[in-house]
Amino acid sequence: MIKLVVGLGNPGREYELNRHNIGWLVLDNMSKINSNIWKNKFKGEYTDCSFDGEKVYFLKPQTFMNLSGQSVWPLCQFFKIKPSEVLVLHDELDIPFGQIQFKKGGGLAGHNGLKSIAKDLGTQDFYRMRIGIGRPPRGSVSSWVLADFPKDKDIELGIVLENSAKAIIDLFSIGFKKASNQYNRKDFLKLE
Repeated sequence: MIKLVVGLGNPGREYELNRHNIGWLVLDNMSKINSNIWKNKFKGEYTDCSFDGEKVYFLKPQTFMNLSGQSVWPLCQFFKIKPSEVLVLHDELDIPFGQIQFKKGGGLAGHNGLKSIAKDLGTQDFYRMRIGIGRPPRGSVSSWVLADFPKDKDIELGIVLENSAKAIIDLFSIGFKKASNQYNRKDFLKLE
């Protein structure tokens, strides 16, 4: 059972709509929690809600991406959440824009937010929801992830955020394996 959902991002208005902040954007678009009061603690903002009578926490670390673990680990310690009960929402270069993939454990693919969480949790054995942002056609990866989604992709971005939020709800209702089978298909929602 997932007990903590972490949306990765960077704090500050200049990063709000960056590709790197898609984890935060998904949480901001979850109708089940978007009217909740968010508390400031554990170097982050968090809230909770119930799924089938089980309390689930939602966290937006307010550290920068490279230090996300400094927010995730203290919350896990305080609420006695194991690494194997954590789901991290993050941007993924190796998946086309619009696609979603669930994954358990595995490599970190050079993602600094995942590296920080793995370091502080002492393991890479946590769940991930990889949200595709695609690779840059040219130029640096860091410039790509720290750039805003283009304005002409607003409609597509809205669809991605809505589907990602639905995928999280589905994960809680049908389980990790069925949600993975449903969303990890290459043809699920390829927008590029």
